[in-house]
Amino acid sequence: MASVGPVTTFSTRPPTPLDQLADGFVDSYAASQPAVATYIGVPGHDDRWPDLTRDGHEAHAELLRSTRAQAEALEPTDRRDEIARSAMLERLGAELDRYDAGYAQSDLNSSSSPLQAFREAFDLMPTETEDDWATVAVRLAAMPSALLGYARGLDDAASRGHVSAARQVRLAAERARQWAGTEDRPGFFTRLARQAPFPANSALGRDLADAAERASGSLHGFAEHLDRVLLPTAPETDGVGRDRYLVESRFHTGARLDLDETYEWGWAELARIVAEKERVAEQIAPGQGVAGAMAALDADPARILRGRDALQAWLQETGDRAIAALDGVHFDIPEPVRRLEGLLTPTPGEGVYYSAPSEDFSRPGRMWWSLPDGVEDMTTWRETTTVFHEGAPGHHLQIGQAVHDADRLNRWQRLLCWCSGAAEGWALYAERLMQELGFLDDPGDLLGMLDSQELRAARVVLDIGVHLDLPIPAGAAGGDRWTYDVALAFLREHVSMPDAMRVDELHRYLGWPGQAPVYKIGERVLLVCRDEARQRMGAEFDLKRWHADVLSLGQLGLDPLAAELARMSSV
Repeated sequence: MASVGPVTTFSTRPPTPLDQLADGFVDSYAASQPAVATYIGVPGHDDRWPDLTRDGHEAHAELLRSTRAQAEALEPTDRRDEIARSAMLERLGAELDRYDAGYAQSDLNSSSSPLQAFREAFDLMPTETEDDWATVAVRLAAMPSALLGYARGLDDAASRGHVSAARQVRLAAERARQWAGTEDRPGFFTRLARQAPFPANSALGRDLADAAERASGSLHGFAEHLDRVLLPTAPETDGVGRDRYLVESRFHTGARLDLDETYEWGWAELARIVAEKERVAEQIAPGQGVAGAMAALDADPARILRGRDALQAWLQETGDRAIAALDGVHFDIPEPVRRLEGLLTPTPGEGVYYSAPSEDFSRPGRMWWSLPDGVEDMTTWRETTTVFHEGAPGHHLQIGQAVHDADRLNRWQRLLCWCSGAAEGWALYAERLMQELGFLDDPGDLLGMLDSQELRAARVVLDIGVHLDLPIPAGAAGGDRWTYDVALAFLREHVSMPDAMRVDELHRYLGWPGQAPVYKIGERVLLVCRDEARQRMGAEFDLKRWHADVLSLGQLGLDPLAAELARMSSV
């Protein structure tokens, strides 16, 4: 029979010593990293920020180190314990490697570093009651001190030779100033305080306004500090080199990759997708190529969403339809996970992302779309596949299922076990799966999916190539080595988005080494595992059951995920 029992038939049983360790670790981690606590929905920490000084980083690293040692010393009681323990050792070890190497303390970039939490945490904080707004005010008021600690931590890391590239320092300063705003153009925090549903001249209204003003001022001060103190120490070279890339790649993928083989595979995958795009484009606009097909789709009134309200309504409707169509047919979706919200971010330039439900599902899983500054309209043909990626059967189904699945996963596995390779690999696999299931039969929507795939394949070769300074195959790009200008020209050839967004994409890869390739790498692992399971099991292979097995494991690193799926499908 397909994948019987070892993981998917676990029943509720008393917590083991490892479960108890994992449960306590969630509380300790939330106390150490309050912004993460907000993200995962663990209450009681929304009024604070993490300590990003050297002492704070060392204390958090010690929490990781001691917890990993305790997990290593425990003897698993059953197969479920074995999987959880293996995941804990791998994930905590990968996170700890970043601290031991000095990369965590020096973390500063344009897209995903401690800086971004100072803005994004407020998207997830409750604002239904006056007490909720009072908590917002307290957290705003705590920002100046927290940012000062962050700056000191960055300075200390720089004094020991760890500092982000100059380009990332400049971009981070620019982002901080954007959020802070000016007198003529109020920033995010001022606008947030003005949203409070009580008089501005009330005591809480004044507290909010004052805290927002001080938070904005502290961001301006942080930006000035970056320019004046950190920037002179920052290298102009964008690439981080093989040694750092190996550490970062392992953290993001949970795998020890052959980077040179992955680079070559990325080029081959890119060529395959480009050819498939050309074939589909011919169905849409014969003889006009991919550019002509895209222009025809962009001009189709039936595919245009005009205004933020129309986009949000379409996101919600599309996500709801996907869940309704999948549930009971291709997946068995738990009732709390059937609720998914599609929302727009309050500030531009933040990309598209998913936020997990809270532990009690009082806050549902959410898909977040960020429109470029000044843009109000969007076309659906590009975004349909992204709803499947961020929503169902992508991130929402994977992460929401894990949060819900207390019978199989301990609290750490449900809330804190995060591997970008597993998460993004599953989400990209989900797009391909929806094509296989017939949800992308419309040629325009299919072209949108292939366009997304081309972007992800381009990320593989660009990210590895730039950071490892690998040669470019003859004629594959506008040069034989990766430079900033060659990389941007390469994106202009392979990424169909406004040029400002291409630039943002490039800056993301340069500042966040090892993360951009995980989408295709994770998808590759899942497709190989699925093919191997089919070969081993023959007529007994059941796709729905195989998906249930994948989701039942939570987010293992890609190496342990592949090993466990091989074991399950051979039973």
